[in-house]
Amino acid sequence: MAQLEGTCDPRFDAVRDALAASLDNDDVGASAAVFLHGEPVVDLWGGYADEARTRPWERDTITAVFSTTKTMTALCALILADRGELDLDAPVARYWPEFAAAGKEGVLVRHVLGHTAGLPTWEKPLTVEQLYDWPTATGLLAEQAPSTEPGAVGAYHAVTQGFLIGEVVRRVTGRGLGRFFAEEVAGPLGADFHIGLAAEHDHRVAPVIPATTTVPELEARGPGNPHILADTANTEAWRRADIPSAGGFGNARSVAAVQAVLASGGEVGGVRLLSAAGCERALEEQFAGEDQVLGAPVRYGMGYALRGRVCSWGGWGGSVVTADLDTGLTVAYVMNRMLEQGPMGDDRGLSVVMAAYSGV
Repeated sequence: MAQLEGTCDPRFDAVRDALAASLDNDDVGASAAVFLHGEPVVDLWGGYADEARTRPWERDTITAVFSTTKTMTALCALILADRGELDLDAPVARYWPEFAAAGKEGVLVRHVLGHTAGLPTWEKPLTVEQLYDWPTATGLLAEQAPSTEPGAVGAYHAVTQGFLIGEVVRRVTGRGLGRFFAEEVAGPLGADFHIGLAAEHDHRVAPVIPATTTVPELEARGPGNPHILADTANTEAWRRADIPSAGGFGNARSVAAVQAVLASGGEVGGVRLLSAAGCERALEEQFAGEDQVLGAPVRYGMGYALRGRVCSWGGWGGSVVTADLDTGLTVAYVMNRMLEQGPMGDDRGLSVVMAAYSGV
């Protein structure tokens, strides 16, 4: 059985077993973390940070988590809403006047959070390099017309969502999403998660190991989305960019620490980021049905998929986080080897999540 480092409350030994089994069978390097009522009860890691298996996965190893980043962006919006600085029921154009062009006056902030804004892709073809240019990426979205009636159709905004929410955050706060997250969320919590990674952290990064077969979440879902290859995340340009839909770097500990805010009534480690009522807003259903992009049934809340009172989402290749507002349980799984068996991911993270429930 794979050797693991870290700590694990005996109640959650099943998580240790699940992570070890995953490392034995599929993973190269991975981490798992569990918070219960805002307190860490599992913090485990093992395997290797490189495909050649020469560099151990350490306590402070981080890696690209792709769309698990969306949960961080959603939390930023919820925090601003809880402070009264952002109205989730307001038109996006209230904060971003140029966005009203081409019939988008009726697109509300909650439509963007719930993937029903009608802007799942860029209308004009976009290159990966243009993703690194914030004014270009957001300006094109402001110009285009919605492809569906706002609020009516669920269509996963794989790349566009982060730019849309990020621009609203920028207009409200004067700070880019990555900076706002660092100063108002990760910093106060002491969470090692980054949207726009500084060069000083490069030595800690476990490079993404692309899957051999791909049904990519971020490749073209229409003519306008950029063609993003998995190993793009290993480039310096991607690491430095503010890509709030998919550009985050962290490990299971940092992902769980942030999202535990939702599952613990808004407070983690003595730091309060949300009121209890602010946490509940994540559960407000925005869409339930078949997502036109994913081709699967999804129930969207305010930036999260919902199952009962559990908020969750995952990233291309396998990372995942869940926050259960009833049990107070938050579970995260982050790895460097991608297994792409379909647009909704694989079962490695699910096995860790299910194991965690055996401890509550």
